[in-house]
Amino acid sequence: MAKFLDTQGVSYYLKRLIDNSTDKLYLISPYLQLNNQLRLSLEDRHKFSIDIVMIYGKVSEINPAESEWLKSMPGIKLMFHKDLHAKCYFNEKEAIITSMNLYMFSQQNNVEMGIYVSKIEDSDLYNQIATEVDRIKRGSEHRTISVQKVENSEVLNSNDVKTSSSSPSISKPSLEKKDYKNSKYKSTSALSKKLKISSKELFDIFENQGWIIRKDKSWVLTSKGEANGGQMKNSQYGEFVAWPEEIIKELSIPQN
Repeated sequence: MAKFLDTQGVSYYLKRLIDNSTDKLYLISPYLQLNNQLRLSLEDRHKFSIDIVMIYGKVSEINPAESEWLKSMPGIKLMFHKDLHAKCYFNEKEAIITSMNLYMFSQQNNVEMGIYVSKIEDSDLYNQIATEVDRIKRGSEHRTISVQKVENSEVLNSNDVKTSSSSPSISKPSLEKKDYKNSKYKSTSALSKKLKISSKELFDIFENQGWIIRKDKSWVLTSKGEANGGQMKNSQYGEFVAWPEEIIKELSIPQN
């Protein structure tokens, strides 16, 4: 019999499904931005050389940090389906059909639901899901990971204020910068209050966009972040990264 899952249930059963995989594992989601727990679980399964396939549907949603991690997991087959909207997580004995994207913001903030299916308890339903998973795979294209190098600009800590005294001079790739000259700039913390989320969550979102990266205990503003309006500002506490208020419209927060 299928089991109903609420938000916490989806997260719990998803990790369990990954951890219990012994032969094959399919992760199907338009968005692929994994939290640390799921990465660790996948790294563990990767050691056993099981068949791991990740199918996604949003071309722009593989950010530099995600690309770097996927590049280190050569046993994971990455595939792209241009019409994908389904979210399905599947191994040789279990399946989850859910509203939840494989996306950190969704996993931590959204209200989700789903259905868990066991092959032992409901083989007919499991086999129907397996048939559709195979169909989605056949309609998908193999993708090769190319790591986008992100250049360092300024080093910041998670409370906005710059902590390192200097950063190396690095030539940055030419990126077309958006015009925010008439905009009001706010720190990441101030923007998070406007969005009614924690500053940590917003830092995570900017990181997923490839606009900042984590170096040791500090944040680095990337050239991509600068092209999207990020700037260094001064306060009585030191330098901090600031964003135009309009940047909220550019954030990649998936809609279910």
